[in-house]
Amino acid sequence: MTQTIIKSLKDILSAEVLLFVLKVTLIALAVTAAIVWLVGGGINSFVAGYLSWIPWEWLQSTGAKVASIAIGYMVFIIMISLVTSFMIEPLLIKLAKKHYPERKVVGRPNVTTSILLSLKSAVIMFVLFIFTFPIMFIPLIGAVYMLWLWSILLKKPTIYDVSSLFIADKKEVKKRTKKSTILAMIAAGFNYIPLLNIFSAVFAQILFLHAILGEEKH
Repeated sequence: MTQTIIKSLKDILSAEVLLFVLKVTLIALAVTAAIVWLVGGGINSFVAGYLSWIPWEWLQSTGAKVASIAIGYMVFIIMISLVTSFMIEPLLIKLAKKHYPERKVVGRPNVTTSILLSLKSAVIMFVLFIFTFPIMFIPLIGAVYMLWLWSILLKKPTIYDVSSLFIADKKEVKKRTKKSTILAMIAAGFNYIPLLNIFSAVFAQILFLHAILGEEKH
């Protein structure tokens, strides 16, 4: 796994990956801004109602503000993940040719399946977050819990995107992705770092590329 992480970190500093991340970020920002503008008021009302059980008004108000910001941030992270999944194929093929020239492209991700998997993972993660977000205020436990939630967003869509290109045998895919939750949580760690958070989804894709095709899996 160490070799996988090192290779992936080197890859995200390459010009083609940086350009890809810039394009994805601009698209995700535009979509997030539109969503917040359209439904931001409803989200704020929901959060305020959800926290109405708290006896202290000042704590309700503070909690609502923090939760609303966190939800907006979550929407942005989800958009980054969705756009990355939609646009990643050419970049993965290019990186595979660079590191594993013997590997051939054996298929293509179905666009509809890829989008549906990403949306399903996003909905599961977002719903869990909406109804359990007070956990994020628990020291240490909250931090690990958030990494796990973000891993839900990344894991299945990323496995599908990468494996569909290079491995036809589903049993082989399962064998090579035993540590998928850990890898997704490692990639999700970028979400805790301002500016580097825009690399989380593409880092996950590159991590899984090396985990699935790398020699340490043989």
